[in-house]
Amino acid sequence: MLRKLTALLLVGAACAAFMLGFFGKLSVAQTRTPATLANPLEQRAEMIQELRAIRALLREQNDLIREQVQLLRKLAAAEAKDTTK
Repeated sequence: MLRKLTALLLVGAACAAFMLGFFGKLSVAQTRTPATLANPLEQRAEMIQELRAIRALLREQNDLIREQVQLLRKLAAAEAKDTTK
């Protein structure tokens, strides 16, 4: 009987701790507002900066792909010469 009561109390305490933690996270999430939403000019400047970084990365990726295509074409041409011999 004592073991059942102890187990029940432990389960109840764990449930209470879970619920308190869950509701605590909800209340924090509701009260916190991002600072970037308050200033649209700053948000736009940040977005432009991120888009420029993405454009630079895409250019670098395209250069790498072009280089790989050239290497693959050279390799295919070399293999074609080997098979014709």
